Amino acid sequence: MNYLEEYYGSYDEEGRLLSRHGQVEYLTTMKYIGKCLEGISDPGILEVGAGTGRYSVTLAKQGLRVTAVELIEHNLEILRSKLDGTEPITTIRGNALDLSQFSDDSFDLTMVLGPMYHLYTKEEKLKALSEAVRVTKPGGHILVAYCMNEPTVIQYIFGLNHLHEVMELNMLTSDWHCISEPKDVFELVRTEDIADLDAAVPVRRIKLVAADGAANYKREYIDAMDDETFAKWMEYHFVICERQDLIGASHHTLDILRKM
Repeated sequence: MNYLEEYYGSYDEEGRLLSRHGQVEYLTTMKYIGKCLEGISDPGILEVGAGTGRYSVTLAKQGLRVTAVELIEHNLEILRSKLDGTEPITTIRGNALDLSQFSDDSFDLTMVLGPMYHLYTKEEKLKALSEAVRVTKPGGHILVAYCMNEPTVIQYIFGLNHLHEVMELNMLTSDWHCISEPKDVFELVRTEDIADLDAAVPVRRIKLVAADGAANYKREYIDAMDDETFAKWMEYHFVICERQDLIGASHHTLDILRKM
C-alpha cells in the first residue's frame, strides 16, 4: 500500500494518458468500452481502480451512470476535483479485492483497468477478477487491463541495460518471466497467465486486445507526430490491435470478457 501511495503521489498518470503515445491506450480502451455498451439503454458502469478518473469522469460527463472505486486517496482527490456535481457518478474509496458493498449482478459493465498491475499472486488476481465478475450482470462485460512481461524484458532489461541488476536480484525465472514484489510496483504477465485466470471464472472471452501495441516502443516518434500522421497511426493500430500474434509484445492488454 505504501509503495502505491508513494508512486501515485509523485507520478503523473494523467499526463501519460494525455500524451500522444498514452492516447493510443486511452482511445483503444474507449473504443472497446463503447462496443460493450452498444444496445444498452441507461447502462450501469463500475470502474474498479478508477485512478484519477480518466475513464470514469469522461463517461460520467457523457451522462452515463458510473460508480468509481479507487484505493489511493491522492488519486481519488484528483478524480473528484474534475467533477462539477452534475455528473451521475458515485466515488468510493475501496479495494478491488473486496467489493462486498455491491450486490451480485449489479452492473452492465465492470472495468478493472489498473488493479491487476499491482496484484502479485495468482490468488489476489483471481480474487479481484472473481469480485468483478460477481457484481456484473449475466451477459454483461468485464474489461481487465494487464501489464505485459515481454516489453519490460526488451525495453527495461536490455534496452536500458538493467540485465545484471535484475539477475543479481533474482527477478527473472529461467524462462524469462519477470518476478515482481510490491516494492517493484508493477506486476507483469503473459497471455497464458491471463487465460489461466479467465478459465477459473464463469466468463467467455470476447477479445484480447493490444491496448497500446507498439506505442511505447516508439513513444518519441509518436509524441512528435502531427495530427494527420497520428490519425493514420491510430488507423493502423486499430487494424492490428486484435492480432493475437502481436498481443504479448504490447505493453498493455485489454481482456474483454462476457459473464455467462
